Amino acid sequence: MKPAPFDYHAPRQLKEATELLAKLPNAKILAGGQSLVPMMNFRYVIADHLVDLGGLQELRGITVADDRLRIGAMTRQRDLEFSADIAKHCPLMTEALRHIGHRQTRNRGTIGGSLAHADPAAELPAICAAHDATIHVASVRGVREIRFRDFATGFMTTALQPDEVVAAVELPIWPAGHGHGFHEFARRHGDFALAGSAALLDVGPDNIVRKAALTLFGVAASPLRVDAAEARLTGQPLDANAIRTAAASAWLIEPISDIHASGEYRRHLAQVLSLRALNDAARRAGMQA
Repeated sequence: MKPAPFDYHAPRQLKEATELLAKLPNAKILAGGQSLVPMMNFRYVIADHLVDLGGLQELRGITVADDRLRIGAMTRQRDLEFSADIAKHCPLMTEALRHIGHRQTRNRGTIGGSLAHADPAAELPAICAAHDATIHVASVRGVREIRFRDFATGFMTTALQPDEVVAAVELPIWPAGHGHGFHEFARRHGDFALAGSAALLDVGPDNIVRKAALTLFGVAASPLRVDAAEARLTGQPLDANAIRTAAASAWLIEPISDIHASGEYRRHLAQVLSLRALNDAARRAGMQA
């Protein structure tokens, strides 16, 4: 199929883009197009106007300052995959990027597009959830910040207003030497995950967990932080039993069911993948035997 007729706009500045979104009815943002274009071709999405952000250089780039990693919304996933700054300060993202689609899709896909699309099985939103990211969104009214916990409001639905665009995302940098782990299960490489888990652990020299983050994706309408698992780990000695107990907390989730997998199967995967992700994070954090 082919998309329904639409008018195409290619702004060169963020100000111009926000002005277009403020005045054009039924406008959609093109931020890479790896999800939007197929949906338009099947007429699952019908837009009267398409605002292409590809020419906005001000929305590209990676910077590190004040213990925070700032990524422009139009930064390509391929650029993130090979960024030395990402590998150093957010290795969890580097690992997750290898699971996103294929090289061709990562060449075009952007971090802002992935966040705004808000597919519950997408990897980058899960990484932002694990890192307690802040989303910067712009409109003609200015720029506002949204905590990632407040960003996803439902299935493929976000707190973005129709005239707003994701401008950047900021991730707090975890201490040097922290451990990370990422595992997902998909029917074949490049497919969306039926379930996935991302883990972060900061462990002190006394083998006490100072900070923990465990995020599940693909199992609910949006990424989930497993608060019970994090509470079981934080402030406690890190050992195999603590990891098993924390991973078992994934049983408490309320998973979705669809044609691909039942809720019970996803609940099982959540526990298995959480255990694997936490084990990897513990090993990289230097867990004492």
